[in-house]
Amino acid sequence: MKEMANHRPEGWHHEPVNVEGKNVIISGGTTGIGRAAMLLLASLGARVLIFGRHDRELMEAYQEGREAGEVFCIKADQSRPEEVKKVFAEADTRLGPPDILINNAGLGWKSIEQGRYGDWEYIVKTNLMGYMACAREAIVRMDPRGEGHIVNVGSMSADLREPGYDVYVATKGAIQAWSESLRKEVNGRGIRVTLIEPGQVGTDMKNLSVEEQYRQMEERKMLSPEDVAETIHWCLVQPPRCDIVQVQLRPVLQLI
Repeated sequence: MKEMANHRPEGWHHEPVNVEGKNVIISGGTTGIGRAAMLLLASLGARVLIFGRHDRELMEAYQEGREAGEVFCIKADQSRPEEVKKVFAEADTRLGPPDILINNAGLGWKSIEQGRYGDWEYIVKTNLMGYMACAREAIVRMDPRGEGHIVNVGSMSADLREPGYDVYVATKGAIQAWSESLRKEVNGRGIRVTLIEPGQVGTDMKNLSVEEQYRQMEERKMLSPEDVAETIHWCLVQPPRCDIVQVQLRPVLQLI
């Protein structure tokens, strides 16, 4: 390595990378990981558009985001392809072509023994098809510039495959496989794809009180949304020659 360093071309250096001025779209940016990522990236100078399904959470996140930086919002349900197109049309107007897509919106569900076909279908459309639809719209806009970064927030459930959560596990397992295949498809065109798979995270998907979630965070049994947001940021600021393919992070004391 010393010999290599001594023979670097004149003027060669490590170009610092940051998110300042980047156009970012975040699905599920109203709560949890998406909201934490929005606040962090906006505070670092990114221009961020978030979307979600619920008016109250969307406006609360938007107001908080505006205090951090340049943030825009739109109400949309990513299980519906026409609403995904609406999001990206809004982004075209507000931001311009996206540099970064963070696919994050997701819903929890337990087993096929709960609910009906239509319930599982909605989970699959939201957790998987919504990711695909957003990625398709992003790639169409990234391709002409030959660069871009798609971050898919999955779950370690893809590997843990906990009993009693087979519907949710199915969507996260599919995201894992799809992310790898998509990465191989678009890397050669300058578009990077990163899969982030957290373990237990304190979000509104957990059937636990806020107080209990904070207690588990303090005991190192649960991650905070900000922990995952910091990981997303780290992946985004790697040198262009470096592709963070997959990251798994879990609380130190998570047992499974």
